[in-house]
Amino acid sequence: MEHLTILVSPEGQWVLPGTSEFFAALGDPDPDYDAVSFAVRNLGFIKFEVIRQSVVEIELHPRAVELPALLAVQQQLLSSDLRLFRIKYFDTSWHSEISSSVEGTIARLSELCGPHSTPMINDRFLVEPQDFAMLFEDEHNAFRVIAQKWRVSFGHFDPNIIPLAMRSQLLPRLAIIGVKPRQRDPVWRFVGHGHGWMGEEYVHKMVGEKVEDIPDKDYGEWASGFYRSVAESGRPRYDLVNTSVQYRNAPGKPWRPVRYERLLLPWKTPSEEIFVTLCSRTVGGDTAAKPPSAWDEMAGDSSESRKLVMSS
Repeated sequence: MEHLTILVSPEGQWVLPGTSEFFAALGDPDPDYDAVSFAVRNLGFIKFEVIRQSVVEIELHPRAVELPALLAVQQQLLSSDLRLFRIKYFDTSWHSEISSSVEGTIARLSELCGPHSTPMINDRFLVEPQDFAMLFEDEHNAFRVIAQKWRVSFGHFDPNIIPLAMRSQLLPRLAIIGVKPRQRDPVWRFVGHGHGWMGEEYVHKMVGEKVEDIPDKDYGEWASGFYRSVAESGRPRYDLVNTSVQYRNAPGKPWRPVRYERLLLPWKTPSEEIFVTLCSRTVGGDTAAKPPSAWDEMAGDSSESRKLVMSS
């Protein structure tokens, strides 16, 4: 056998490509795309391949890798009799490194997969992570359509995303945030009018502004950390959030408790900038949202998303 390929899941479980176990871990029983590449690039799987009984090749996206997967690969390396190792890893492009040392390979993997920026912890915000894969099984979840779009396009942003959000009734609470590799501060690239709780005047001028500069500075700094983390890792987030916000568009600007679900998706653009889409909806009613208006219909020609792609 010239090649032996096996994958380790984010939970540290070894699975063979093309098997029911792999498709279950992928969350898609019948993929019509390169499922192995998608799993490595977007879901934190690590590809472990033995080539001609002489070379071990490890392929991964370091910022998507979870600790159990990393430890499983490192343990496998310790039991290997081979002495030539190649690491293929994705940053903004694919890179390749060769080593003749097990110890050096293990150390390099730890270095590549070391922690990057992590969202700040704040007692005001309670985040309950949800299973992203469950979106593809829930036909009634409004986020399912845009999650499918992200998956089949391999995370490449295109001008059809805003019209898709409009048809799925996600446009009012859609936001697009830009994150550049050497510019740590996420900025607003598109904001739906359903975010009026931040203040109508501010919503109309916030495109191009830093996320952390919204009137609620505490909220802005907290949200920036998540957008930056999603952009750097290349992995989606699906959460339930409990917090309180000040409704600056309501008389008296009252503070109210809010529970909402959100979906954060990272999208590649023609430049180094990563777009993170935020789709959100309150659980149990949305006092901040407004009924659709003519403004929504104007977005149907995808002109806003075309401007986003061109500006990136």
